[in-house]
Amino acid sequence: MNAATQKSVFALSNPPGLYDPAPNGYSHLAVIEPGARWIVVAGQGGETADGALDPDFRRQVRQAMRNLLTALEAGGARGRDVVKLTVLIVDHSHERLRVFGEELAAAFGADHRPTCTLIPVPRLALDGMLFEIEAIAAVAP
Repeated sequence: MNAATQKSVFALSNPPGLYDPAPNGYSHLAVIEPGARWIVVAGQGGETADGALDPDFRRQVRQAMRNLLTALEAGGARGRDVVKLTVLIVDHSHERLRVFGEELAAAFGADHRPTCTLIPVPRLALDGMLFEIEAIAAVAP
């Protein structure tokens, strides 16, 4: 089965009684079917393959999303297979949240909103690193 016709093995939803997180680009709940194959991707930053790190926040987010998609593809998944994200942002602000949301929609599609936890942090592993994203995806076995 190719990636375009792959059957989803999870459902994303927002249960009644919880606020609507769609404007912030995520869902509250992911239910994964039994027997799904899981792909776990370590935190991806905005560095290029040669280790260069652009000082611009948006360009780091865009590169980190490219890195995440590359890792997912190597594991047999796509952005639309992601069920859970953990995002770390240095000097978090509403502007940085907006940038992340725009880049996430560009990478995954505006209608795919995986569950997500965003954690503001004072710094990350590398000097100048402003953004890191890790993911869990689920695909049919």
